[in-house]
Amino acid sequence: MFWLGMAVQFVAVVGAAWAGARLMARPLQDLAGAASRLGENLNAPPIVETGPIEAREAARGFNRMQERIRLQIDERGRFLAAVSHDLRTPLTRIKLRIERVADEAARDRLRADVAEMTAMLDATLEYLRGNSRREAWQWLDAQALVEALIEDARENGDIATVAGRVGPILAQPGALRRCLGNLIDNAVRYGGRADIVLSETADSLVIEIHDAGPGIPENRMASVFEPFVRLEASRNRNSGGVGLGLTIAREIARDHGGDLSLRNGRDGGLVARLTLSRDGARG
Repeated sequence: MFWLGMAVQFVAVVGAAWAGARLMARPLQDLAGAASRLGENLNAPPIVETGPIEAREAARGFNRMQERIRLQIDERGRFLAAVSHDLRTPLTRIKLRIERVADEAARDRLRADVAEMTAMLDATLEYLRGNSRREAWQWLDAQALVEALIEDARENGDIATVAGRVGPILAQPGALRRCLGNLIDNAVRYGGRADIVLSETADSLVIEIHDAGPGIPENRMASVFEPFVRLEASRNRNSGGVGLGLTIAREIARDHGGDLSLRNGRDGGLVARLTLSRDGARG
């Protein structure tokens, strides 16, 4: 009986210790997970402040830090938007003064420069407005979205196809439509066509957009994601782009718990690979 009692007590102590360790470790695991996701999605919901007092204080401090970073980025966006908006007034004056230039060739070059500056300002304002908009998450039929974008491209006279099937995804519908729209526009503008291949795994969706263009030099593959970067071989003043499409698309992909990468196809062209978490950034 003595040894039986000791065995029962030992099992009870071990069980209590295991349960206590799990209770204390769970808040720390949540905090570590939130910290690893912070760089990808500042708009993620705050972590729950549970567990021992030390864990609750750490969670509370993390939530305050995330909110301060978010407010600072929003403030920066508002500042840049205000500057971009205020620049329209001197640009308008420049347009009027250009008409007084006697040299017609110089006047045409100045008009082109002003038009490019105006396009960059418009793109910047649209980019900042898109970043400041916090859209609700909802389950979205990704297959239907891709097929609708393909139909839109075909109606514009572009060559576009889609192969494969995927299921629904938890997403911000407007943002994801903008992301895919940018990638398809890039493919048909610089590569002549957009051929989309869809696939999925248990926890993610993969959307590849193939084009038939010249591709991108390997040493420039990373730089094209920077804002306002355009490749001289494929992007010029008359193409209509200002170099924000890929920047916006990658940020949206990362907000959805995925990423965007580029590679040159084995048979030519460029392949944009978009991966998305099925459960969104909150999954």
